[in-house]
Amino acid sequence: MHPVPLLAGVVVVIVAVQLGNWQLRRAEEKREIGVRIEQYAGATPQVLDSARGVQPPEWSRVVVRGRWLPEAAMYLDNRVLDRRPGYHVLMPLELTDASVVMVNRGWTAAGSDRAILPEVDTSGDEVEVVGRVVVPERDPFSLADQARDGQRWQFIDLDAYRAWSALSPGDWVLQQESEAADGLVRRWADPDLGEDTHRGYALQWYSLAALAAALTGYYVFRSFRKNAA
Repeated sequence: MHPVPLLAGVVVVIVAVQLGNWQLRRAEEKREIGVRIEQYAGATPQVLDSARGVQPPEWSRVVVRGRWLPEAAMYLDNRVLDRRPGYHVLMPLELTDASVVMVNRGWTAAGSDRAILPEVDTSGDEVEVVGRVVVPERDPFSLADQARDGQRWQFIDLDAYRAWSALSPGDWVLQQESEAADGLVRRWADPDLGEDTHRGYALQWYSLAALAAALTGYYVFRSFRKNAA
């Protein structure tokens, strides 16, 4: 019996089982996120008087009060709603202690001239915003070399935003849920957690491990029979 096929079979079994276990852990993590989203959805929003050094739990709901800083708005490009191209309008909200919260105010359609950004009705008075905390991806996939072209952004890069705007929002964005007469659409979908996808991948890896174990066992059986003959 040659040891190489036997070792190869054992390695495949071990690796496949470990990958299956990893996929099940990922499915459990996604399930826990779904549970947290449901719990926070029914909870009373937390009132934040200051955003300085504050990192609320992701998917939790908070209330903030302040004034918009429209000159530092971020227009997040290539956001499609009902098959219409547009932008998500992210705008800093300055609280009474001068700390800043980055708020995704909602979606607006792109105009026929892409060089002109759409105007957003912005009150200069103090406003109250209720929303859900989301944390942007650190390294999102993008075909663009740079995140920003003027106020048009291809993806959220808060480090680049802080350098550009000279403001200091935290590493989270408030997804506005409260109504406002600003013409923006706030139709937020829950994230696609993909629990079943991870479980499906786990089943594939376990199936591969079972097949490799069966083939390895058959190879050992045939080798012993051959040696005994």
